[in-house]
Amino acid sequence: MALLKGPPELLLTLTLHSALTLSPFPGASFYPQWDYCILGAGPAGLQMAYFLGQAGRNYVVFERAGAPGSFFTRYPRHRKLISINKRYTGKVNSEFNLRHDWNSLLSHDQRLLFRHYSKAYFPHADDMVRYLRDFADRLSLRVHYNTAIVHVTLSKNPRAWNGHFFILTDQRGQGYQCSVLFVATGVSVPNEIDFPGSEYVEGYESVSVDPEDFVGQNVLILGRGNSAFETAENILGYTNFIHMVGRSRIRLSWATHYVGDLRAVNNGLLDTYQLKSLDGLLETDLKDLAIVKDRKGRLRITLPVFMDRAKENAPAEAISLPQDEVDNFAMRVPYDRVIRCLGFTFNFSIFNGTLGLAPGKGQKKKYPLIKASYEAKRTRGLFVLGTASHSVDYRKSAGGFIHGFRYTARAVHRLLEHRHHGNPWPSPVYPITQLTNTIIRRVNEASGLYQMFSVLADVVLLKKKATGFEYLEEYPIKMLAELETLTGREAQHGLFVVTMEYGKNFSGPDKDVFYYDRAVGDVEDAWQSNFLHPVIYYYHCLPTEKEMVSRAPGWPLPRPVAIHHIVEDFLTDWTAPVAHILPLRRFLENCLNSDLRSFYAESCFLFALTRQKLPPFCQHGYMNMQGLMANEKLRRHGIESGLMEDYGAIEEQPLDQKLGGPWDSSSPIPACHQHEGRALTYKRPRQGPLPKSFRAWGTQPLAQASSCQRCAQTIVSDRTKVVWRRRKGCTRWYDAPSVWMQDLAHPCVGQRARALGPPQAWHHRPTSCLSPVQRSLSHHFT
Repeated sequence: MALLKGPPELLLTLTLHSALTLSPFPGASFYPQWDYCILGAGPAGLQMAYFLGQAGRNYVVFERAGAPGSFFTRYPRHRKLISINKRYTGKVNSEFNLRHDWNSLLSHDQRLLFRHYSKAYFPHADDMVRYLRDFADRLSLRVHYNTAIVHVTLSKNPRAWNGHFFILTDQRGQGYQCSVLFVATGVSVPNEIDFPGSEYVEGYESVSVDPEDFVGQNVLILGRGNSAFETAENILGYTNFIHMVGRSRIRLSWATHYVGDLRAVNNGLLDTYQLKSLDGLLETDLKDLAIVKDRKGRLRITLPVFMDRAKENAPAEAISLPQDEVDNFAMRVPYDRVIRCLGFTFNFSIFNGTLGLAPGKGQKKKYPLIKASYEAKRTRGLFVLGTASHSVDYRKSAGGFIHGFRYTARAVHRLLEHRHHGNPWPSPVYPITQLTNTIIRRVNEASGLYQMFSVLADVVLLKKKATGFEYLEEYPIKMLAELETLTGREAQHGLFVVTMEYGKNFSGPDKDVFYYDRAVGDVEDAWQSNFLHPVIYYYHCLPTEKEMVSRAPGWPLPRPVAIHHIVEDFLTDWTAPVAHILPLRRFLENCLNSDLRSFYAESCFLFALTRQKLPPFCQHGYMNMQGLMANEKLRRHGIESGLMEDYGAIEEQPLDQKLGGPWDSSSPIPACHQHEGRALTYKRPRQGPLPKSFRAWGTQPLAQASSCQRCAQTIVSDRTKVVWRRRKGCTRWYDAPSVWMQDLAHPCVGQRARALGPPQAWHHRPTSCLSPVQRSLSHHFT
C-alpha cells in the first residue's frame, strides 16, 4: 500500500473526509455537537447564553481569552466608559430604571445590576470586566475559554434544522458542530487607511496612554470619533497643540440623538478650538494626504501629487510641500506624532465564502450585512449579535451598544424559540377594556421601546370583534410583514403598533436642537413633537413586504389607517389624564368603534335598558356577574380613612323590613358557605313557584349565591332581583351583579341593596337614596 505524502493540512483534510464519508451512520459526525454555538463571551454573547440557559437549550460559548469581556481589558485605552451608569432615578420600578442603566445585562438576579459595581456616572472599564465575569459565573453559563475559533464553514445535511451544520475549527485544529451559530465577536479589528507615509502613523490600539510622553509635542490625530477625542482629552494639557483631521464634520450626540456620535464627556478639544487656544479641527479626506519625515525626525504633511512628482527614494527635503505654493496652508507646521483613531471593523477573515457573510455598503461596511431579524441574508441559522449587528440601525438607534442589543438578543431568542421549538412569541391576552392602560404602562416603563426607538415596537393583535387583544413586546419593527410566520401569532382582525420616535426634522449634525420653541406642549400639535415620544400606528391587516420596502423615507412603517402621537413630555412621563391618556383613549375608540371607558354598575344597568350594544366594560364585568370582593381589611381601611361610616353596631333588622314586604321563609335560598368571597352558581329550583318577593324581572336561568363566613350573610340574585340578609358588622358584598360595588352599610341600608334591582322596587326606597335617573325611571314603573 502506497503511503500518502504531503503537507499535514492535506493529510488532516483527507482523513476527516474519509471518516465522514465512510461512516456507517448517514449524517453522523465525529465533532462535538451543540444546537447553539456562540462566538464571543462579551456582553452580547453572555446575554444570549443567559436566554438559552433559561430555556434549557443545548448551547456553548467559545471565548478566545481566559475570561469574559476580553475587549474591555484593553479598550477604551484610557479606561473611561462613555455608557451611563445612572444609579438613582427616584423610581423603584426595575424596568423603568433600566432605561437609564446602559451597562447591565438582563437577568433575574438583582445582584447583577451594574450599579452594584461602580458609583461613577461614566464607570471604569475594569468594572465592566469584573461585572461580566460575575455574570458568567453566578449564572453558570457554559463558556469554553482559551478557545479561539479561526475558521467557520458549512456542512450540508438534510437532517439539520436549517439544511446544514456549522463546522467550527479552533486554534488547535479541533472541530465543533452546531445547528445555529451566533456571532457575537464585536468589531475588534483596528480600521486602517493606506496612504503615502502611513507607516509613520501610530495606532490608537498601541499609542502610549501616559500624558507625560506628549509633553511639549505637536500632535496630529486622524479621525474625529469618540476614540479620537478620548485620546485628545488625555493629553490636552501636555501638548503644544493638537490638530484633528477627518473627512466629515463633527457629529455631536446631543444633536443627532445617536449615542455613537461624539459624547460631551470627551469634547474638551471643541472648547479649546473655538476659544482659539491653539488646538483645531480640519476637514479633508485622509486619502488626499501624505506624510514625509524630515532630517530632524519630524513629520510633515504633503499631498500625494507632490510625492508622485518626486523621484523614487528622494529625501524629504526634495519633496514639495503645500506651503511652497500656498504659504498659509493650515498644516504647514511639523508634527512630532501622528495618531490614527479611526475605529474598528468586523473580522470577516474566519468565515468561509460559503457562508456569504459580506460587509455592508458605505458607512456600514465595517459591519456584516444582515436582515432586520439579525440573521445573515444568505445563510439561514447564522445570526449576528451585539455591536456587530449595528448595521440594522446604524446611526439611528442604540443597537450597537449594551443598552440596545440586550433587547435585540432577546428578540432573536424569541424568534428561534418559535422556529425550532414551537414556542410562540410571548403574548398575554387582555380584555379590550385594558388596552389604554396597557399601552400607557408600557410607554412609561418599558426600556426596550425607549432605547431601541424606531427599531423595536410593541404589537397589539386584536381579537375578533375587538373583544380582547394579545400584546407582543419589543418585536423588530422592520419584520412586521412576517410577524405571523416568525411569532406563531395571528393578526386577522387588525393591529396596533406602539413605538417611540423623535421628530422627523429634529435630529442631525446641522440641527439647532436648542432653539427657543423646540418643545411642543399642546395636544393638538402632538404630531409635531420633537423629543422622544410614543407613536401608535393602526392597521386593518399586516403590511406586505412590498409596502415595507416602499415606505416613505424616514418612516419606520408604511402608511397606516390611522396614527396617533402622544405629545412629548419634559419628564418623559406620559400619565397626564387630559394631555396624554384622554387623547389616546379617544384614538383607540375611533379605531375600534367602541367605548373603552369604565363605568359604575348603576350606569351599566341604565345602558342595559337604553342601548342595544353595551360598552365592553359592562359586557365583561356587570353582565358577567363580576365585581370586587370585600373583606374586613378593606372595610376597616374605608372607615379609618373617612370614606365609610361604621355601622357595625347596628343590630340585624327583620328581613321583611329590608325587603319592603313579607318574606316566605320556605323560599329555596342556599345555605351560607364557609368560604369568604366564594361565589357559587345554582340552577333555579323547578318545583313550585318562587315567592312573590323573589319573582324574576326578566328571564335568567341561573341564580348566583354568595356567602360570608363572618357575617353568615346570603345573597341570592336572579339577574336583577335581590334577596338578602345582613348581620352585625357585615358591610359589603359584591358578587351578585345587582349589588356590584354597592355598600350594604349605606345610610339607606335595606334599600341600597336593591339599588340596581327592578325599577318596580325603587318606590320602596326613600327619595334621597335614588339617583336622578332612578327617580325619573321609577315613576314609569310605579
